[in-house]
Amino acid sequence: MLVSLLKRIGLTMSLNDPQWGRGSQNNNQNKKKPPEGPPDLEQLWRDFNERISRLFGQKNGDNNDGGGGFTPDAAGAKMGVGIVVAVLAFIWLVSGFFIVQEGQTGVITTFGKYSHSTMSGFNWRWPYPIQAHEIVDVSQVRTVEVGYRSNVKNKQPKEALMLTDDENIIDIQFAVQYKLKSASDWLFNNRDQEEMIRQVAETAIREIVGKSKMDFVLYEGRDKVVQDVSVLMQQILERYQAGVQIANVTMQGVQPPEQVQAAFDDAVKAGQDKERQKNEGQAYANQVIPIARGEASRMLQESEAYQSRIVATAEGNASRFKQVLAEYQKAPAVTRDRMYLETMQQIFSSTTKVMMDAKAGNNMIYLPLDKLVPGTEASAAGKAVPSSTTTTPAAPTPPATEQIPTVELRYSKDGRSRDSRDSRDREVR
Repeated sequence: MLVSLLKRIGLTMSLNDPQWGRGSQNNNQNKKKPPEGPPDLEQLWRDFNERISRLFGQKNGDNNDGGGGFTPDAAGAKMGVGIVVAVLAFIWLVSGFFIVQEGQTGVITTFGKYSHSTMSGFNWRWPYPIQAHEIVDVSQVRTVEVGYRSNVKNKQPKEALMLTDDENIIDIQFAVQYKLKSASDWLFNNRDQEEMIRQVAETAIREIVGKSKMDFVLYEGRDKVVQDVSVLMQQILERYQAGVQIANVTMQGVQPPEQVQAAFDDAVKAGQDKERQKNEGQAYANQVIPIARGEASRMLQESEAYQSRIVATAEGNASRFKQVLAEYQKAPAVTRDRMYLETMQQIFSSTTKVMMDAKAGNNMIYLPLDKLVPGTEASAAGKAVPSSTTTTPAAPTPPATEQIPTVELRYSKDGRSRDSRDSRDREVR
């Protein structure tokens, strides 16, 4: 091997020689002649030996070829071999240096077995075949897709279709973002790392969806499903010692299968109509019930007030009767006359009166009926002239007589007691 290497070096040096392809004995004679034919390999080998002799050998005066040259001795050959070995060893050692960028980790293996990890910067290891290194980017956020590839329209039904707890099928597409927390575990504990992450994600989502109802996964429980999937994936990866940290789980799409999408939309619309009608009924009930409760409360308060008023009136009448009775027992005739006069005064003050002179002896008595019956003239005039703008003023209503705290207030216009009138009013009500 060394001889072939030296031959290659000699050939390269000869090719760079301006006298390449020309004889050494007649150089001055053939300067102006163009080269003829291929180079002489024996001459190239002799030139290479001469250069090696100058470097490592001693001068030898006699040469079989008749020319003055150099031949290497044993000591010079050993020194030359040592220098070549040293240069090769230096190059071999220098090949063990490598650079690790920021955010990356270098993993060193010794004879194929994990040895240690290096931080970012300039590092050295034993060169090949003793040690080797592999640089892993631990700061990169990696993404694995489940149920689709590159686009949600490019679905993977084998991964996306899942069965829920209520035996319904749904179509789910989601993405998992993760980072590496241990480069050695990522390289050596699993064979196909990305496929392993995808299978773990699919396993976790199938377990969570299989324990949930279809409506829960589609609507109100999407955030809960994402959180549970992230936690379950991290637990599985910790058992696998994958050296992975889940960063985020994003739900790209959740829907029923395309074959039943129309029927599912109809069911969803019916459910929405049901909720809308239920809300409208609840709103109407919220409007009507307070009004009814307020009306009932008002009627209850009015009845209580009427009860209190009647009881108070009865108690007051009873008290006044006792007082009048005491006065009546003292002077019965005077009390009867006074009660009679006050009663007649009350009756006459609220009725229409006609004064007649009975002493004149006139048998023809004229009664002004139009004055006695208020409203008769006005009603007759209204029927005769319906379009007239003038109206006959109604008879003024006589002012109510002020109640006097005596027993005469117990009698009405017809002479009956107030108690009987109150009982009649209650019956009418």
